[in-house]
Amino acid sequence: MNLSQQQLLISGIDGFIGLRSAELAQAKEMKVRGLQHSPDKFKKVQKPGIQLFLGSITDPVVVQEACQEIDIVLHTAAVTKESGSLDYFREINVGGTINLAKAAKSAGVKIFVYLSSVLVYGFNYPDGVTEKGPLCGENNPYCQTTIEAEERLLQLNSLPDFNVIIIRAGDVYGPGSIPWIVRPLLLMRQKLFALANDGLGVINHLYVDNLIEGIFLAIEKEAYGEIFNITDGQETSWKEYFTRLAEIGGFPEPISLPASMLKSVLWQQNLAKKLMGKKADIMPDSVDFVTRPYAYSIAKAQSRLNYQPKIDLEEGMRRTQEWLQKTDIQKIIL
Repeated sequence: MNLSQQQLLISGIDGFIGLRSAELAQAKEMKVRGLQHSPDKFKKVQKPGIQLFLGSITDPVVVQEACQEIDIVLHTAAVTKESGSLDYFREINVGGTINLAKAAKSAGVKIFVYLSSVLVYGFNYPDGVTEKGPLCGENNPYCQTTIEAEERLLQLNSLPDFNVIIIRAGDVYGPGSIPWIVRPLLLMRQKLFALANDGLGVINHLYVDNLIEGIFLAIEKEAYGEIFNITDGQETSWKEYFTRLAEIGGFPEPISLPASMLKSVLWQQNLAKKLMGKKADIMPDSVDFVTRPYAYSIAKAQSRLNYQPKIDLEEGMRRTQEWLQKTDIQKIIL
């Protein structure tokens, strides 16, 4: 499929991945429409050629309007916090996803791309795990509801009329990434950041432009009804990643604590903040996200899509450093 002149709807266009997807889609001469929930970021997304709809993916009226005359939906909107109410996660990540997909199908949209996550494999998966799994919810609301959303979406896949593609993204970093750039740097600034278990294990980092290239390839190759792991394909240790991040942020190499001790410290800090009526900086469950031990296989994306990540960690960090030099990251999550 030729992407030029295709009508693309991006849910969560005001997010880090959604906004960059819009920019790269326009570079491919696609016609971009965005759906965003927060009115606070409306001006940020108001760019020439982008039509915006304001509302929730759980609102049937809003999504039906947004899907009219659209060829492709890229669904990036989701609750991605480390922990929280399962009901709330399910309302947005499952209910909202299916609401948008049904509206798209009803409006005659041909392609629905769901931005999923490698976290569907849980935290203790086999080395080189492929798209066949096993999947594991880990009693974590994000992991659980992402698995549920995938399952429900695939039930709607109906070739050739409504074609679902699922992209299981790795740990997406780059300018604007909250979990892998902004939050750790803010914690380093406060001298509150520590590696877990000396940074052993593998971060399956994925520079945002590599992710979007993988998405576009899946659409171009018409990989309908298929699932793909997408990462940078580099087996980088957590220690190396966060040490590099500290360097570009101008901070010393992070200290390390045993994972169990780090969780305990976070529980105590969060309890103290709660008693003072303040919001926690980071949840204890975050430790599970940064102790994953192995790499995910991207062999299917490489063979089926000819996916070859163009931006390695060194270049990704260089671009991120350029962005940091002109950005007040404190304002991003306030």
